[in-house]
Amino acid sequence: MMEIYLNQIAHGRSGDKGDTSNVCVFARKPEYYAIIEREVTPERVKAHFKGMVKGDITRYDVPSLGGFNFVMKHALGGGATHSLRLDTLGKSMGSAFMRMKISIGDEEI
Repeated sequence: MMEIYLNQIAHGRSGDKGDTSNVCVFARKPEYYAIIEREVTPERVKAHFKGMVKGDITRYDVPSLGGFNFVMKHALGGGATHSLRLDTLGKSMGSAFMRMKISIGDEEI
């Protein structure tokens, strides 16, 4: 087993609405979908964003697109008009998400 950054096998798009951020994670190759499904759970995402995402995280699996949509509640310090955080928008969450470390077998990549 080895540890890699998620961005080595996936890319993402992100956005926000109020205090909710959503990040869509897409496998770079079809065979990476199962790795992401196994490694990128709501619990692991919550640990990755420890202290930032205060609410629930819901993962929606979209196998027909080779991806997942993560909806993170109470993730932006109240949202753009309420937060004192430097970057209150969900756009930067996608970049931070891609820096999540995951474990894969040598034969999986």
